[in-house]
Amino acid sequence: MTDQGEPNSSSDGREASDLADTVGRDAARKAQARKQRRYGIWFGLGMMGLVGWAIAVPTLIGIALGVWLDAAWPQKFSWAISLLFIGVALGALNAWWWLRREGEPR
Repeated sequence: MTDQGEPNSSSDGREASDLADTVGRDAARKAQARKQRRYGIWFGLGMMGLVGWAIAVPTLIGIALGVWLDAAWPQKFSWAISLLFIGVALGALNAWWWLRREGEPR
């Protein structure tokens, strides 16, 4: 049996080295974060608005065009619903493009 009160000197040196490495990595990460630009609350709200409009506008255009097509050329399917889904898909692609573009380093 080993005495639990007696520290193992080889493991203490390794733990100290691991702790020093961890502290060094954290300090480097914090220094790097300070160098990079920061985004405030207004930027976040603006991006939410941009994403919302990027999806809403194509969706509403699709619905309006679909309602007009339903009145002009009636079919067995609904133009409005079909173009609603197409508008949402195009809007999602548009929002993805904007978010990807904003996330790229400058």
